[in-house]
Order: sequence, then C-alpha cells, then structure tokens
Amino acid sequence: MSVAEENRSEDSASAGAAIREIVERQRAAHIREGAPSAERRIEWIDRAIALLVDNQKEIAEAMASDFGHRSIEQSLLTDIMGSIGPLKHAKKHLRNWMKPEKRKVMFPLGLFGAKARIEYQPKGVVGVISPWNFPINLTFVPLAGIFAAGNRAIIKPSEFTPATSELMARMFREAYDETEVAVVTGGPAVGEAFSRQPFDHLLFTGATSIAYHVMRAAAENLVPLTLELGGKSPVIVSKSAPIEEAAAKIMTGKTMNAGQICLAPDYVFVPESKVDAFVDAAQKSVKKMYPTIKDNPDYTSIVNQRHFDRLNSYVDDARAKGAKIVEINPANEDFSQQPHHKIAPTLVLNPTEDMKIMQDEIFGPLLPVKTYKDADDTIDYINANDRPLGLYYFGEDKAEENKVLTKTTSGGVTVNDVIMHVSMEDLPFGGVGPSGMGAYHGVDGFKEFSHPKAIYTQAKAKMVAEMFRPPYGAATRKRLASQIKK
Repeated sequence: MSVAEENRSEDSASAGAAIREIVERQRAAHIREGAPSAERRIEWIDRAIALLVDNQKEIAEAMASDFGHRSIEQSLLTDIMGSIGPLKHAKKHLRNWMKPEKRKVMFPLGLFGAKARIEYQPKGVVGVISPWNFPINLTFVPLAGIFAAGNRAIIKPSEFTPATSELMARMFREAYDETEVAVVTGGPAVGEAFSRQPFDHLLFTGATSIAYHVMRAAAENLVPLTLELGGKSPVIVSKSAPIEEAAAKIMTGKTMNAGQICLAPDYVFVPESKVDAFVDAAQKSVKKMYPTIKDNPDYTSIVNQRHFDRLNSYVDDARAKGAKIVEINPANEDFSQQPHHKIAPTLVLNPTEDMKIMQDEIFGPLLPVKTYKDADDTIDYINANDRPLGLYYFGEDKAEENKVLTKTTSGGVTVNDVIMHVSMEDLPFGGVGPSGMGAYHGVDGFKEFSHPKAIYTQAKAKMVAEMFRPPYGAATRKRLASQIKK
C-alpha cells in the first residue's frame, strides 16, 4: 500500500467514525420518538421550502461560483423552483399516503372476520449521496419523499461543488437539529466511509462507475439502495416527426446546464433523408436561444478542467476517426481564450462505435447524430446496449411509437420532447439495470423510503384456528381437496 493509499485509508476510518456517531444519534432519536406525526413531517418539509425561498440568491450564486459560470435563471428554475414543487406535492398528499392500505384475505378466512393491511413505516435513517450537476435539486427533491415517509437524513454532497456543499451544510445546520438532518462534506475518502455506514436506506445519485463501489460498500451492512445513475439516453426522430420542432426541443435539452444532466439526450437517430434538415434546424434553434455563447449569462460552463478536457478529447477522437464535426457557434467566438470552461453545442455526424463519444456517457453539450433507414434498426441498436435512464421518441406515427415503447426498456420515456418526464411528480423517476434501481418522486418516493409492513389480524371464530390443527381427518382432507385442483 502506498503512502497516499495509507493516508486515504486513515482519513476514511476517521470520517467513518464521525459519520457513524451521527447515524447512531439519529437512529436513537428515531427509536425514542417513534414514527413522527403528519404534522411533524409537514414541519420538516416546510423548513426545507423556507431554506430554498430564503436563500435562493445565495444558492444560485454559490452554484455559479462552483461552475465558473452557471445561469442564475436556470438555477432558480431547476434547483429552486424544481425542488419546491416536489416538496409541496409531498406536503399536500402525505396524510393520504400514510393511511393503512387494505388488502384482501385468502378465502375463506375473510368470511370469518380476518383482516389484512399494509402500514407504511419509516425506515429510520436515510443516507443521501447527491451529485454536482444539480446539487440543490438532487438533495432537496429526495427529501420530499424521505420526510413524507417520516425519516431522518444524513447528506453527503459532492466535493466538485464545494461552495454549494458548504452552503447546504450551514443551511441545514441552522434549520434542523443534527438528529433530524445532518450534512457531511469531504472528498473521496469521506464518500467511501459514508457508503459503508449502516443506514436504513441509501440513495446514491451519480455515475454508474461509482455505483459499483457504493453498492459493494453498502452490501457490508445489507443496506437497501436506490441508485439513480445515467447512461446513454437515445432519441429517435421518426420520419413522421416535424423536424424543426424536434430539433428545437432536443437542443433545448442538450444545452440546458451545458448538457450536464443525467437525462440529457446522449445521441439521436435521424432518418437518412433528414440529416441536413436536422442539422440546419439545430443550428437555428441554438442561435435563437444563444446568439452568443462565450459571455452569455444563460449558457452554463463545464464544471471543471477535468470534465472540460474530457469532452474536448471526445471531439478530437471523433474527428480523428472520421466523424464530421459541426460546432454551433452563432457569433464565431474564439473559445481558446476564456475565463470559464464553456464548450459550444457540437454535433458529431456519423459516429462509429470505436469512438469514445459512443462508449461513454457524454455529460456535456456534444450530440452524436446517427442515421437510419428503418425504425427497427434503432430499436435493435438500443436493445444491443445497456438500458438507458431515459428514452425519447419524436413522431406522429402511433403504431411506430407503440413499437418503440413496447420493444425497448428504459428507466422512463418522454414522447415528443426530452427530459420532461422527470418533472412529473406523480410519475416514478428511476433507472433500470446499469442506469439504476429503485425509483422516487411523489407517492413512489414515499413508498421507496418506507417499510411496507404486512399486518394480518386473525378472525376470532374458534373454528378458524382449529382448521389447521391436528388431528387431521376426513374433514381436513375434504378441505384440502377443494383447494388442490386446477
């Protein structure tokens, strides 16, 4: 083991002990106080909403600082407003979600008065590992389900957005007791220690490559997991789709947060005959949204130098391997000299599978454009690769749309737009396979962070108990024969 590895191991052990103490304090409070009332859950939610409303300017400025530049209006839209909506939704509905759910009793026990129900019980202490791309939204939106279910939370925000993470730590510290909500900041050693804690549930939002380590660490304590990952979310533009409308919506989704979105369209299938029209429409739509890019306050920077270099390497690799590169730069600006890490929206035409851009999740404003002759080819390609977090279909052909939906598997789907299904609070949000497991938002979040306790109440009739007791005889055999049949 190297000196660096030894230091990291020591740091992880030290961080682990500190985090474990918080876990134990929260669990002791949960056991001592029991399942919180609806009123207390609503109070927790109200405090979260107040934090967002009262600190909105400081939050947006912290994220802008962390990114080098991040659109203030976008932050207010995606991270402030986008978090308040789910919190208010949970506040409005949690009383109804908390009600016991009646279930049917097996025949003939119900005839004698036996009853069955499910009661949704708080799991206890939920760990939340939130990412850097939407650091506020992907911390506060899960809290809607966590609080509604009656849990306490310990949050590990990303070290890539240190100003925002420190701001969150201060905000939560001022609004909640540490036995209700705690924030743990730090780098990889802290993240590793965090993943090894005996939480009652752990939510990780981030890269699939990191999820392997998180899942392995959580397995040490058999902690149930929700993994919100990503992958290469495809777009199919049907021959029946209005090409300008489709291109405008795709580029809106691809340029929001400079493409640093787990649900961003990762590559697009366009009919062979419509590639030129798509490229032209994409250029027009970007020019309308961003007449300039370099100093445009609406266009977000890449979060750091490492990701900036990674994205540029994808373009260089694709160009070297024969792809046609179309940089959408309406004002013909020079990006070689800039104070931030901005990358112009870039189309990569005719990518091949040996290109890095087709192998990795892009997480930036680069869009590979693949052509096809038959819609079945797009379905075959999608099914030959990992199941994505999102899938997008543009078109007016209902038979083709149905075929795409039934013959592909993805975490979620938006038809005739991109990304929007995540904003529907009454739809579950989650991945499948390499793009994640479990889902939250709305009632699905309440259930994800609850333990559905099965409760059966036996009928009082004496004969019910005697039905299953020896000595067995003719009556028993008759009852068995009545049930063991086709």
